[in-house]
Order: sequence, then structure tokens, then C-alpha cells
Amino acid sequence: MENAGYTTLARLSGLMREMTVIANNIANANTTGFRQEDLIFSEYIAPVDDGPSLSMAEANLQWINYAQGTLEQTGGPLDFAIEGDGYFVIQTPNGDRLTRAGSFASSNAGDLVTNDGYPVLDSGGAPVFVPPDVDVSVGADGTLSANGQAIGQIGIVRPLDPLALVREGGVMFRADAGTEPVEDPRVLQGFLEASNVDPIGQVARMVEVQRAYELGQSFLDKEDERIRTSLQTLLK
Repeated sequence: MENAGYTTLARLSGLMREMTVIANNIANANTTGFRQEDLIFSEYIAPVDDGPSLSMAEANLQWINYAQGTLEQTGGPLDFAIEGDGYFVIQTPNGDRLTRAGSFASSNAGDLVTNDGYPVLDSGGAPVFVPPDVDVSVGADGTLSANGQAIGQIGIVRPLDPLALVREGGVMFRADAGTEPVEDPRVLQGFLEASNVDPIGQVARMVEVQRAYELGQSFLDKEDERIRTSLQTLLK
């Protein structure tokens, strides 16, 4: 296969990956705390002996959109949203994870947990305790109070390297480069952050990707036909 064919195949492979990312974004357009992803194409240029350089494109980086999602009021006493920078810290069997999804509940042990039962951590890295049958309020900095007495503070952190975040479980992220506390967090009680996916934009991009894929496939079909015709001519 000639270089044009390899280049087209690389392009088609990237378009297939992008279509998967777009489909996942659209499927999570209504998922609380979901962050839209985009695919970035990069170019590799390599020297070729006694000839011009070879250039190939590859879709090898998924970029997370950090734009603020719409804050929707729910009135739930254990629903929290972060306005601006920061993430909640969740304790999972595989280690601490970050999330913007603040739909929490109280476990039988009195811990503040996610819908999957994972504990929410405080500013010191310990599970947040919520007294049962007590009205709990939260300050803008994440400080929890019961009957006017402070009982803890929800940990709000930011990743040291936002570009190195790895998505896990849809709305959770792994920060391999570490985290640091947000100095002036703003936590809202009775609110949840909606997905920041732009459904209309994603559907429009899906159509563009599909057309680009069809164009590349058409090129490969014509190239295959050209090579077959050339071989048949030479063999006569």
C-alpha cells in the first residue's frame, strides 16, 4: 500500500475514535457532573532515507472540557455543587478519585457517600461524618454545620496537572500528578452541576465526522480500483 493509503487509514482510525468519544458525550448529556471530552489529532513526521519525510496523523489525546456546567437547584440537603475551580475527593477501592458530581447521601454509619457508596473525604483526607436525623448546612468553603456547630469541612482540591487527569467511571477522575487544596472554594448546598456537554454541537460534529469518514472510505475504494486496473493492464 502506498503512503496515501496508509495516511487515509490513519485518518479513518482517528475518526472512528472521535465518533466513539462524541457518542459517549451525547449519552452523558444529562449526567450530573459529566465533563465533555474532545479528541486532539497530532502529526508525526519521520525522515525517510533518500526521499522526502513521511507525515502521519494520529488521534492520540482525549482532552477534557473544564467549562462550568449549569448549576441546577434541587433543594436536597446533601446535594452540593462547586462553583468555579475544584473537585470533591472520593475514596474508592482503587484510591482517591476526583469528581464534580455532588449528589451525596448518608450511609448507615453516618458517612457522606456517593450513589455508589464511596465515602466523600474532608480537607484532612478522612470520611465526612453526617449526624443522622440532624439538619446539616454547608458554608461556601465547604464547612459542614449541625445545630450551629461545625462538624467538618468537605475537601475541595484541584489537580496539579489538569491535562493529566484520567477519566474513570464516567464522572470520576484519577490525578496521578497529585492535587492541592483550593484556597477559596465556593460550595452551594441544594444544587447540582449539570453536564457541560453541548448536545447540538456534538450532533453537528458527529455529522461532520461521518461525512469525513465516508470521504476517506471513498478514496480508498477508488485507490483500490486504480491499483487493480493497473495490475490487470500490466498482466495482459
